[in-house]
Amino acid sequence: MDDARPILFFDSGVGGLSVVAPTRDLLPSAPIVYAADSAGFPYGTRSEAEIAARIPALLGRLVERYRPRLAVIACNTASTIALPAVRAALDVPVVGTVPAIKPAAAMSATRVIGVLGTEATVRQPYVDDLAARFAGDCTVLRHGSARLVELAEAALGGEAPSPEDVAIELRGLFGQPGGERIDVIVNACTHFPLLEAGMAAVAPGVRFIDGGPGIARRIASLTEGQDWPESPPPARLVFTRLDDRERRIARTLAARGFAVAEAL
Repeated sequence: MDDARPILFFDSGVGGLSVVAPTRDLLPSAPIVYAADSAGFPYGTRSEAEIAARIPALLGRLVERYRPRLAVIACNTASTIALPAVRAALDVPVVGTVPAIKPAAAMSATRVIGVLGTEATVRQPYVDDLAARFAGDCTVLRHGSARLVELAEAALGGEAPSPEDVAIELRGLFGQPGGERIDVIVNACTHFPLLEAGMAAVAPGVRFIDGGPGIARRIASLTEGQDWPESPPPARLVFTRLDDRERRIARTLAARGFAVAEAL
């Protein structure tokens, strides 16, 4: 019998779509619910205490409503702060998102890598640990950018970012001592791969890497052997606040197979 339980993806905004895309490539029959905490957006400028208190309760409501087989926190900030609490609170498997520092270090020839995330993510001790464990022989430069998150959200609302806007944010990495030697940048926010073409245009020769493909492989592993619908329904799009901005994004995502947006 077909199993109609969806995979639940969760982010503060639309950044988690960079995780949905590689998951769909591996699991094209998987029903998908994508939930954006638009009422709490953006997480990167909120305190750790706010995020830690908000996310487990919100994900609990989403799991109760949509009954997923698996939940994905498609947000580096939320994962680095709240993942253990969410796993303790939910009765479904939970996949988190972590900065792809290990593969970035393996790719780097100059041994200088950049970590581009939100302000909340780049200051987490978890990032220190990843850098020490997997990039001990590298210089790891970090920059937190709330502006890139806003640009990614605006892009899905139909407002293309200017090259100068993107270049200004990347200068936060390249302008640091040793920054001119960066040859790999970790997109440590799921929003940022949505801007990768624009970032590559203003930083030729630099490679960008994110955790999306690895997360997709983890989802496929955890669901191996499970049944899927023969014809999955349109992906569901859920916002915690549904205003004009969210409706513009929803119109863009309709072309990607997402149904009419709904409010939690």
